[in-house]
Amino acid sequence: MSIDLCGDSSWVDEFLLDGPDTEECLFLDGPVRRGELRRLVARRQELLAGAGLAPGGTAAFCLAPSLAFVAGLLAAWRAGAQAILLDHRLTAFETERALEQLAPQVVVSPAAPYGGHLRGFHTVQERVAARAGGRPAGNACVLVQLSSGSTGPSKVIGRTAEDLVGELDRYTRMDGVPRRGERIVSLASMVHVLGLVGGLMYGLHTGAQVAIPARMTADGILAAVAAGGAPTTLLGVPFHLELLAAVAAPPPLPQLTGMTTGGELVRAQVHDAFVDRYGIRLGNMYGMTEVGVIATDLFGKHRPALEPAPGLVIREEGGELHIAAARSPYLGATDPSRWSDGWLHTRDAGTVEPGSGLLRVRGRRDSQVSVGALKVDLTEVEHTLAALPEVAAAVVVHGTVIEAYLVLREPGTLARVEAGLAEQLAGYKRPRVLHVVDRLPRTATGKLVRDPNVLLAVPDLEGNSTR
Repeated sequence: MSIDLCGDSSWVDEFLLDGPDTEECLFLDGPVRRGELRRLVARRQELLAGAGLAPGGTAAFCLAPSLAFVAGLLAAWRAGAQAILLDHRLTAFETERALEQLAPQVVVSPAAPYGGHLRGFHTVQERVAARAGGRPAGNACVLVQLSSGSTGPSKVIGRTAEDLVGELDRYTRMDGVPRRGERIVSLASMVHVLGLVGGLMYGLHTGAQVAIPARMTADGILAAVAAGGAPTTLLGVPFHLELLAAVAAPPPLPQLTGMTTGGELVRAQVHDAFVDRYGIRLGNMYGMTEVGVIATDLFGKHRPALEPAPGLVIREEGGELHIAAARSPYLGATDPSRWSDGWLHTRDAGTVEPGSGLLRVRGRRDSQVSVGALKVDLTEVEHTLAALPEVAAAVVVHGTVIEAYLVLREPGTLARVEAGLAEQLAGYKRPRVLHVVDRLPRTATGKLVRDPNVLLAVPDLEGNSTR
């Protein structure tokens, strides 16, 4: 398939909306059938057109996960427009700054406030309004997203319809993904690539029902699984896995066949606790907003290695993973350190095994630092720290020295943490400063933030422990 310009909308009907009218494609507070979804999309398309949206135009969506969000997004695409997705959890200041930068012609936002930060979805009445100074797309991208910004400022990323359809094709060619007649209970945000493409779009494309829990708590997630009898796969990030692994005695759920997590590699202790409690496969997925899914291990056969997704060409260059990409996914001036000569530089340290082609992702490349001419992998330090019984969560960063931010399970146990580190890590690897905090900041997708500037603003509960 080749789509050259934003404005061609035939792919929406063919790949996302096609199917029997009576098929239950979504489940929020009740089932949504395809015929109903098509009617909702058509009505939203009229609203967007009334606000001035035309083929090649731009529309920004600032909505929480909801049926209004799904219908509006599909309507914008069906109108041949570019959809800009802004996380509803951004502050008003952050949202306005993004709108000024991206200049959409139409903005879709909630007409009234809605509450409940633990809710998985909301009932939203949207407001569709033209925005003064908005610009048409000017490129072939149908989707614009902001990266999660876990290690620094967000990047503006554009993807074409061809990119999205290509990613859907990769999913359909994998073993271990849900098929028609099965269910996906999606815990990942629809605004970001895992929940959007791997959950919502893949489910619509393949005929697997996509269900969103009413509440993003352990009980709410398990209730969403129990609400349907078809074979069910959970799709989320390590944060959700940790929630579920902490449930001491989960109820019997014979329909739960597996879980797939995206984002960071799940720590061994959490992985083992989850598998022990639920007795199902736990798969891992590696991807980026720029590309979508890159590699998977959906059955846990290769842990911690991953198998490249079908159709992707991946190489190791100087200890960094590169993905073949004909064009830069970044909007604006191209940074050659991120994309050059047909290769996307992931900035993830990793290796590609000769023969098997299996990938080993070894963390962010900026997690490899030098301490007194000795190499230290901050990911190794962080995993060691987080695995100590006294530690609930931890992040390790490097400025002038290695520093750790950690949440203790019980106050007053910092000395035991220091003793555990001294036992397990060489002196040059150990953090010189330990900051005990009440909680660690996370991105909208649940990733721990490793931006030193953000971490510096987190109050230290016990004062620095300088070693």
